[in-house]
Amino acid sequence: MPRIRQADVDEVKSRTNIGDIVGERVALKSAGVGSLKGLCPFHDEKSPSFHVRPQVGYYHCFGCGESGDVYSFLREMDHVSFTEAVERLAGRIGYTLHYEDGGSAPENSGRSRLYAANTAAAEFFRGQLLSAEAETGRKFLGERGFDAGAAAHFGVGYAPRGWEGMMKALTAQGFTRDELLAAGLVSQGQRGVYDRFRGRLVWPIRDVTGQTIGFGARKLYDDDQGPKYLNTPETIIYKKAQVLYGLDLAKRDISRGDPRRVVVVEGYTDVMACHLAGLTTAVATCGTAFGAEHIKVLRRVMGDDNASGEVVFTFDGDEAGQKAALRAFTEDDRFNAQTFVAVAPNGLDPCDLRLQRGDAAVRGLMEAKVPMFEFAIDRRLGGFDLATVEGQVGALRAAAPIVAEIRDRLLRPGYERVLARRLGMDPTEVRAEVERAARGASHAPARRESAEAAPPSSDPAAVAPVTLASLPRTADVALERGAMMGALQYGHQIDEATLARALEVPFRHPALEAIREVVVAAPDRTRVGWSMDAVNAVREPYRSLAGELLMSPFPARDEEGAARSTADLFRRMILRNLDREKNELLGAVQRVPADSDGGRALRMRLRDLDIERQRFTES
Repeated sequence: MPRIRQADVDEVKSRTNIGDIVGERVALKSAGVGSLKGLCPFHDEKSPSFHVRPQVGYYHCFGCGESGDVYSFLREMDHVSFTEAVERLAGRIGYTLHYEDGGSAPENSGRSRLYAANTAAAEFFRGQLLSAEAETGRKFLGERGFDAGAAAHFGVGYAPRGWEGMMKALTAQGFTRDELLAAGLVSQGQRGVYDRFRGRLVWPIRDVTGQTIGFGARKLYDDDQGPKYLNTPETIIYKKAQVLYGLDLAKRDISRGDPRRVVVVEGYTDVMACHLAGLTTAVATCGTAFGAEHIKVLRRVMGDDNASGEVVFTFDGDEAGQKAALRAFTEDDRFNAQTFVAVAPNGLDPCDLRLQRGDAAVRGLMEAKVPMFEFAIDRRLGGFDLATVEGQVGALRAAAPIVAEIRDRLLRPGYERVLARRLGMDPTEVRAEVERAARGASHAPARRESAEAAPPSSDPAAVAPVTLASLPRTADVALERGAMMGALQYGHQIDEATLARALEVPFRHPALEAIREVVVAAPDRTRVGWSMDAVNAVREPYRSLAGELLMSPFPARDEEGAARSTADLFRRMILRNLDREKNELLGAVQRVPADSDGGRALRMRLRDLDIERQRFTES
């Protein structure tokens, strides 16, 4: 397979802002000069330890140790090959790639073909919505308050009733039946291959970057024997437990809101209704219950690292809706954000609420929301006759474990009083039962967070990587650490002779010395990406430390201040080297006769050192 020319690989990387690519999946905020941070997309965490430095095109997680450039980020997140990652970014910026030996562009891999097939299918379905046959579909949308503009905004389309209309259209564009099967666009039956979606309204399901990865289709005709909603089956690009419909449209307003708020609804038309009514942060699951993987996706987009955010679940008032709310409650502790439940009057879903009462009523759901704990308590109490002592006691025993799960020491007493008022019981009795429930929970199996912690390695040969946190807290190590941080981040702004003079003497700490060796050996520190290459060249177990030094927020107010601080660190390194040499010479002077040639040479060198030291001290 022809390889992309290295010059093109480097050019595409230099023209791509890694902050933009990562920012499509992770809410990033400033973390100091030239650094951004957010929740790591590679492991589940409560506080942000994932840092991105756009100027050097590098990312590093101080929690799990993952690091790399924009190509490695795409490869890890989207499971594409290196070639695909380069081609995707080149297409994004409109750059024409060249291949070695004059070869043409290689065939796209399976994943790229699935993305392309889904995109082509979405265009086909959108076009079919304008056909005469789609009148039933257009009527369905109109009756729910969605005009042509709304359909276009959400990409709604129509799948013809025939067995192979879409398949013929896409095979004419060069897609094979195997590719369409792999994309979940067609199905295999005893009589051959046929369109999966037929005679239905179709909603494109997109990932957080806006790429179409699947579809949800709603039944329109009575003779359709299939389910009311039919989704794309699991494919290598569509994992329903990780996908939220509408997130591509909602992510910008989610990450910029004050507070940052996500509204979780139950269906495609509910998402449309909320967005059109002004709740532009609404999302929905795709044919599955809201679960832990959805939470991970939302937390990254929200930047959910404190309790100021809000996640509001809207559910139908029927029994199924209440059960869905309680399932969501079981995952509540995975959020740092506050969680709420909003149930519309008469149990209407957002789509029907908008139809019957208008946009303002949909927006009003946010005013009627109640905390998730309060909702869960009320549901537990609903099965008991609180007019009897037996009912009160049973309700207390049922609801006390919910209050016991509240880990916030300020919130729990408040909910104990809420429960006491609901039951008409003495708050002291309620508090005692909650404490008993809490003690019982303490003997239960460890929570998921603890269960997921990796056990320490039993391999005696395994060497733990050196990290910033493991470095000794001494003045020498602090100076060497600062110098390496400055060299990796701002070495391109330092005079070559000054850098060489500051780093000419080996460091005292072995990990920092391993990094110094690589920095000194770097052929061209003015080249974009040199610091990433340097980090990758550091030998184990010190490479992770090099990545941390490259990504750590530099202690300065701006770029100019960071450059000045780096220059000062190098000046201090030079002074340390001069002092070290002077001390060695003073020892040698005691052992050499003063009137010998060697003695005179030593004294002259000591004089030169004093002059040089004075110059650097005054600079």
